[in-house]
Amino acid sequence: MFELDNIIFFYLVKKIIYLGLSNLNFKIPSYELLHNGEPVDFAIRSVDEVVKLFGPLNDVPHRHNYFTVLWSQNTSGIHRIDYKEYIMQANEIFFVTPNQVHQILHNDNPGGIVILFTCSFLDKNFIDMNFISNLGLFSEIGESPPIKIDDKTTKALMKISQDMIDTFESDKPFRFDSIGAYLKLFLIECNKFAHHAKSDNTQTIQSSKSILRKFKDLLELHFIEWHKVNEYATQLNISPDYLNNAIKSGIGKTAKELIQQRIVLESKRLGLHTELSSKEIAYQLGFDDPSHFSRFFKNAENQSFADFRTSLEKEFFK
Repeated sequence: MFELDNIIFFYLVKKIIYLGLSNLNFKIPSYELLHNGEPVDFAIRSVDEVVKLFGPLNDVPHRHNYFTVLWSQNTSGIHRIDYKEYIMQANEIFFVTPNQVHQILHNDNPGGIVILFTCSFLDKNFIDMNFISNLGLFSEIGESPPIKIDDKTTKALMKISQDMIDTFESDKPFRFDSIGAYLKLFLIECNKFAHHAKSDNTQTIQSSKSILRKFKDLLELHFIEWHKVNEYATQLNISPDYLNNAIKSGIGKTAKELIQQRIVLESKRLGLHTELSSKEIAYQLGFDDPSHFSRFFKNAENQSFADFRTSLEKEFFK
């Protein structure tokens, strides 16, 4: 199944998981990609246009069913992605993956460009999900810091962005084929500044990327029931040590750390966006003993779940 690289299949499965979790009454606003009131697979807008269309960007935590590339050109403020806070500065670019929870708090006169695209857009334009995964720009788990681009890259991306905008607003034949090519160029330019783990062995890098991609697919499907590295390693037909080392050589973190981060992330979502008690959240996340969950969370975040939940509610809904 993992060798097919069928992005539609993977995201349908992923959607089923989230539909199952919807029984928990998540209070996270979730948005589809619209343009002129109609569902679309791609859109590109200036930040100023977004503000005019939808009002100020000071919003509550929410998520999308599409990828978001936010290029902050003169915007200052705060961008929170999966409860991590980043200060927005000029010529920084944020990359938000579908279903990540994020929130933007900006100051006056925001400026920049927002590029939005769905998995369907990638599929229709023959942009393989492996390409997106291998870039190192979009992160589903852990930190999602922005990249900082230099002046030369700024000029190149301004040209590509304007070409995308002109093509998007035109009625040229094959315009979305052109946009798909521009999008790949844009992301390739950005990738020069991505946060990659360093390695001189090209073969090791490619092998690590393949294993990481398969591991992340498994993790998203099984993080509630599988909490141990050996459970994922068995499914991948490799040893736990090999899995840990392969992933660490690719992104600088072990499989164990990613498993813990995914569970912690879901606990934050459940803690902030549901009415479940900490005991109910523990059971929902596959812990047989709520006290085990409490210890797990405190070890990971250096504070109790109850204290974290209280501080989170004050911070995100103040």
